[in-house]
Amino acid sequence: MTDTDTTQSPMTDEIWTVLKTVEDPELHMSVVELGLIYDVDVNDEGMVTVDMTLTSPACPVGPLLQGMIYHKAMDVDGVEDVEVNLVWSPPWDPKAMASEEVKMALGIW
Repeated sequence: MTDTDTTQSPMTDEIWTVLKTVEDPELHMSVVELGLIYDVDVNDEGMVTVDMTLTSPACPVGPLLQGMIYHKAMDVDGVEDVEVNLVWSPPWDPKAMASEEVKMALGIW
């Protein structure tokens, strides 16, 4: 996850912040804290690309999450368009990708 990269633009930081408010509707946890957002990139024209994954390839709420991420990112000043890509590499692993709070809530030690 790149949300701790100190070279990001203020707009990129703001997008990471708003994406933290998107919750997985089944787990009721932030998609950022779950480690489902792999990357956020903003170009000079205000085009945002978000690379994300799902808890499983068969996750029934994938399109809903993509839509929620799209709308949250579009609300950030200066964003012209958003592309939300589903990626499967690396496979999501909550032991390595989720925040400590999420690991505790899910009982992952």
